[in-house]
Amino acid sequence: MPSVAEKSTSVDLLASQFPVTLPIPTPTTYSNLLSIKDVQREEDLLRNPSSFRAWWTAIHTTKEAYSAQLKAERRVNVPDEIATLLGPLATPLARHSLQCLAYLYEAAIVQFPGSFKLWKSYLQMRMSYVLGRQVIKKRAGGRKKLPEMKDALEEEKEDLESWEDGLNGVVGWGEWRSLIATYERALMWLPKLPRLWLMYTSIFFHPMCPSLISHTHARRTFDRALRTLPPSLHSRIWVRYLLWAETKGGSTTVSVYRRYLTVDPSVTEHYTSILLSPVDSVPRPLEAAKLLLSLARKASRGEYVSPEGKSSYQLLGDFLDIVERFSDEVGFDVEATIESNDVYAKADAESSQTDGQLVRMDGPPVPVGTDGAYDEDEDPLSPRKLNIERIVHKDGLEVYKDQAGRLWTGLATYWIKRGEFDRAISTFEAGIATVLTIRDFTQIFDAYAEFCESLINAMMESLESPEEDDDEDTKETEREMDIKMKEFEALIDRRPFLVNDVLLRRNPNDVQEWEKRIALWGEDDEKVADTYTKALETINPRKATANLHRLYVNFAKFYEEGGSSGSAEPDLDSARKILEKATKINFKAVEDLADIWCEWSEMELRHENYDEAVRVMQRAAAIPKNTKINYHDHSLPVQARLFKSLKLWSFYVDLEESIGTVESTKVVYDKIMDLKIANAQVIVNYAAFLEENQYWEDSFKVYERGTEVFTFPISFEIWNIYLAKFVKRYGGSKLERARDLFEQALEKCPPKSCKPLFLMYGQLEEDYGLAKRAMSIYERATQVVADENKFEMYTIYIAKATANYGLPATRPIFERALEVLPDKQTAEMCLRFAALERKLGEIDRARAIYAHASQFCDPRVNPKFWQEWNSFEIETGSEDTFREMLRIKRSVQAQFNTEASYLAAQTLSAQQNGTSEQSSAAQPADPMAAAEQQAKGPAFVAAKKTALPRPDEDQASSAADLAPQQADNADEIHISDEEDS
Repeated sequence: MPSVAEKSTSVDLLASQFPVTLPIPTPTTYSNLLSIKDVQREEDLLRNPSSFRAWWTAIHTTKEAYSAQLKAERRVNVPDEIATLLGPLATPLARHSLQCLAYLYEAAIVQFPGSFKLWKSYLQMRMSYVLGRQVIKKRAGGRKKLPEMKDALEEEKEDLESWEDGLNGVVGWGEWRSLIATYERALMWLPKLPRLWLMYTSIFFHPMCPSLISHTHARRTFDRALRTLPPSLHSRIWVRYLLWAETKGGSTTVSVYRRYLTVDPSVTEHYTSILLSPVDSVPRPLEAAKLLLSLARKASRGEYVSPEGKSSYQLLGDFLDIVERFSDEVGFDVEATIESNDVYAKADAESSQTDGQLVRMDGPPVPVGTDGAYDEDEDPLSPRKLNIERIVHKDGLEVYKDQAGRLWTGLATYWIKRGEFDRAISTFEAGIATVLTIRDFTQIFDAYAEFCESLINAMMESLESPEEDDDEDTKETEREMDIKMKEFEALIDRRPFLVNDVLLRRNPNDVQEWEKRIALWGEDDEKVADTYTKALETINPRKATANLHRLYVNFAKFYEEGGSSGSAEPDLDSARKILEKATKINFKAVEDLADIWCEWSEMELRHENYDEAVRVMQRAAAIPKNTKINYHDHSLPVQARLFKSLKLWSFYVDLEESIGTVESTKVVYDKIMDLKIANAQVIVNYAAFLEENQYWEDSFKVYERGTEVFTFPISFEIWNIYLAKFVKRYGGSKLERARDLFEQALEKCPPKSCKPLFLMYGQLEEDYGLAKRAMSIYERATQVVADENKFEMYTIYIAKATANYGLPATRPIFERALEVLPDKQTAEMCLRFAALERKLGEIDRARAIYAHASQFCDPRVNPKFWQEWNSFEIETGSEDTFREMLRIKRSVQAQFNTEASYLAAQTLSAQQNGTSEQSSAAQPADPMAAAEQQAKGPAFVAAKKTALPRPDEDQASSAADLAPQQADNADEIHISDEEDS
């Protein structure tokens, strides 16, 4: 195994071979540089020194020749250690080829010093021998033309050059230095080409690049590139510069990024992530926190837009994450925080005295603003730590009130990480006492409970493995653990109250939450009374939620029933005071105040203070002098509109009916009527009350007042009850008065409501009057009632006429009905009319009625009509009449054979047969085809007698013989050829 001295000697021996290109190889310095084969090339170049093509051809010919030789050689008999150290220059042939090519390039550059093409080819050749073989990366898609710096850094990191088998920086230091010198000479001739600078700077990313080149020289080279190139090309250099700085780490990264941030602050977020996880240095959390705090404040003012799409709150959240991770390095301790808070409090007090608008400086007053003012908390160069509490309150809680849970828990976590548990607990308590949403409360409470559990677990673990001779510490720990467990249990028990506090802070006028608060105290009468009192003092009646009056009522019942448990003595005086106070509250609705008075009266009734209950209602229902007050005028207090509350008067009148006299009840009802607040139910109740007490005429007067006040359809119910009561009471003794009442009711009654009144009127005339008047009333009814009731009215009219005058008298009624009824009801009325004529023996009249009704009846939709007519013709008709019936049927079917009616008939037929497929298969798809199929004969009126006698007349089938054929096809008529001719 070789010793260290031998290794050093071998390394020195290898290093002595370099540099091979310095001084620049020439035939005078290297005798073996040219051979006999190269004489012709040299002569051609000497004859044409200004021909770029000649030089370019000679260079490429020589390069290809050496490339072929190098591929054939493939480092034969070269040890691996030497191949690793020397890379592409491991063989003498490779070194000789480098010298020959360098000689040609240098000679060409003497002739063309300003050719970028020649310099680029030369430098790439030199880099291939020193840096190794370049790895070509495949890229999917193109690059953005002018990307943001954040995107440019990511793309450049992916596209950064990489090499294999480079020359070792120690062994080949001379060759590396020669390559750098060549680049410097190229930049001396072509300083404004960014491509040349980028090729130069790519050397600094090579892993074997000597440290003397890749550190200070690289930084100075980047700086020279920025000074040399125009500002429009600086972004291309800065991308490489920032990536190089990231690889070096430490103060180099910080100084380079700080320089760039003065030009473009868009990569500040990327810079903070580098500060927190640097490559080869210690994290700088304080600088990162100050940078993120500055970004969060600028974003909240609209001065900064995050390239990553983060909002100002998300940036503040990143700041809190840093504070939680590096609490000791970033923020003040408790004492420094308290001192800083006092200083800021004094400054705020002084600024509030001067209104915070002007500050005295040299010259006139200058307004103070956030823009341009120096803030040490945002200065990343300042070593002063941050007052985390003030930042969270000022920049977090005051701005992002909907994210209070995350901010409070972050602040508490900061104190926990610093070991300030008491400060953390006070932070949790302050957060719970100020949040306004259940989400924030849950977040803080869960973190609080988790902290308490972890603290107790830590104490229990310390007790499980106590140290020797520490009995006092063990006892102290046990006492502290008992205290913490009691505090934790108290915290869990307080949770419902804390949730209720949150909801009441969000809306102190929420009546339902105050009721829940009262229910939480259970049977603690003192707490319940205090909560009731606090609720009534806090709630604004005009902003309260529903059922504020129930809070007063329940408070009064609390005293009435002797507390929540009922163990105390009832205190009616306190209950009356509460209700008295409630009557002076300006509630949202009049009905709420009416409920208060009603509950007060009911309380007096429960304790059998009947006179007091009546006096309470008399106070509530006192009518002011000015009664022309709009009940729905919300600009007036509810006390001024209370006298028009029907709910209050309804309770008052029920109270008078129960414990008062008839006269007092009538007085209350009359007041309701005078105030014009009565509804139909009040009218009916008043009349029923008078009827129960035998005041018949007075009850009828109430009905009449109700019919005058209300219009139809409300007055219809009053008329209905009134007329029924009047007829039941007087019968036929006051017939003319009853007739007048009916005429008054029918005078303004709409058609859709007058049918019951006509029937009642007609029944009155039948029972106590004249039949002729009854018939005239029914006839009026058929003309006045709505269309949907006319059929039923005609049916009743016909029945009454039949009973009074017989069947023949109904013919004109039927005829009038056929004129006014709709088609469908006309068909039904025709069937009844035809049945009447059959009873009277008028067969021809019945047949004419059937023929008239046939125009309204589609055979496919209304088969009942045609079956009845068919039966009629079989029983009473002849062959001619039967044929005429069938002809009419086909004609009507063709008439109704439109698409809509056809589909309706088909659907109906399918429903009757149980399946729609069979029906659709039986019927043709085309309506015209169906008409042609069913109407086989011509649609003309057939004569009963022809001009010539029919020879087969005696062979014609009778109607009874045609019945079996109709089973196959009811519409088909078999006509012989002679008849057809």
